[in-house]
Amino acid sequence: MLMICHPGCSTCKKARKWLDERGIAYELRDIRQENPTEAELAEWKERSGLPLKRFFNTSGQQYRELGLRERLPEMSEAEQIRVLASDGMLVRRPILVWNDQVLVGFREEEWRAALEK
Repeated sequence: MLMICHPGCSTCKKARKWLDERGIAYELRDIRQENPTEAELAEWKERSGLPLKRFFNTSGQQYRELGLRERLPEMSEAEQIRVLASDGMLVRRPILVWNDQVLVGFREEEWRAALEK
């Protein structure tokens, strides 16, 4: 299980604590040091079944500075993935990847349903 996160992110800290309390092992990847690639993002989008917009950190400073709220609807999926892969701070986190599953963001109910089977 791979967890992509930003060490200073409060949501990532909550997610890590939640996993640790349940004894769920994971490998941690710092999104600042190793941003997801275009290929990873495209694969994770398919595996998650989520719209690509869910992968964007819409509350982040870069998202606002780049005017992505207005620009995304006009961009192709390939362009959106290219933008996401350009800067880890644009990516919503944490992302949890394992087997055929991908979770984006920490929603406890969603994580419980997926991980406590």
